[in-house]
Amino acid sequence: MHLLSRLIILSFLLAIPHANAAPADARRIEKSYQLAMEQWALETRVAATPAEQAKAWSSRPDAVVFAKQMWASIGQSLDQEWTLEPAAWFLQITPGLFAANATGVPTAIFTKENEAIRKAVETRHLNSLKLIPVCAALAASPDTRSLAVLEKIQSGSPDSKTQGVAALAAAFQLKSLGDDGEIMRKRLTYLRKAIIQSSDVELGGITVAKRAEDELYIIRYLSKGRVAPDLVGVDSANRPLSLSANKGKVVILLFWNSNVADAKRVIEITAATELKFKGRPLIMIGVNNDPAAKLRSLQADNTVTWPNFSDPENKLAKEYRVGSWPLVYVLDGERKIHYVGAPGSFVELTAEALLAEVKPAAK
Repeated sequence: MHLLSRLIILSFLLAIPHANAAPADARRIEKSYQLAMEQWALETRVAATPAEQAKAWSSRPDAVVFAKQMWASIGQSLDQEWTLEPAAWFLQITPGLFAANATGVPTAIFTKENEAIRKAVETRHLNSLKLIPVCAALAASPDTRSLAVLEKIQSGSPDSKTQGVAALAAAFQLKSLGDDGEIMRKRLTYLRKAIIQSSDVELGGITVAKRAEDELYIIRYLSKGRVAPDLVGVDSANRPLSLSANKGKVVILLFWNSNVADAKRVIEITAATELKFKGRPLIMIGVNNDPAAKLRSLQADNTVTWPNFSDPENKLAKEYRVGSWPLVYVLDGERKIHYVGAPGSFVELTAEALLAEVKPAAK
């Protein structure tokens, strides 16, 4: 009996490292990705020649590799509460990841994995006190099913601060559904709840109160139908730029940087859009917060072919309260906003519709 007891204790002790291995693996993967991105950013900043810059740009860490590693670590354990933090990280980095399907069309990957995380939250973790990072990640999710999860959390969580963060995230999600009266009223209700219940909670170093205030500013000044504020600044060569200088033209205004999850695809889409509308009364303008030298190098080798405000201190991005990157505004010739959202087909459709309304210049 004594020997049996010792064997049971020994088995228990041997099991402890195994039980902790998965959480430790998840933390290691997240940290490895962060360090790899920091190293890559440093390499791109110090690259001096065009060849070095091209090499640095092409060596960007592959987020898909890290996402697959993370899923291997957490995918079979989503019923366990420790997975919520790494699952939030997974939700943050995967929406911008694409791969060509059998017909060569870029298709979002990890959609099934993201849905599995949402389902696990709904069925296993609604009462958890560790949902705030998940709510923050779902705020920027391109999948509208995320809204239903956030609404369940904001109404059913036992923690008032978690409810408030979920309400804020739900307000962000509602933006993608339009701007009719009922949706707008719901957004305002959620923003008030966020301010009341979670004002001092910090998300990425910014309080919920500040984020909610920025969203209220967007509703008032930067929603569809509003006249967009003018932007005045300089390009990467310190030459003056302004939005107002393009009166009468359709403007596609892109807030972006080389660190967004799928920067290469964003650049390819933007370059293709610029080429498609070449020779028509439309201009593509970027607002880029990379270091000016990095932006210059991307333009010098024609990776980036459109004009850009150089905004390394985020002054212009703050004027537009940009919270998630990349972000596109489509403006008419009077700077009235007709589209706000991600790059892609809706940008081109909106631009085409506006160009159809532009009257030919009088001869």
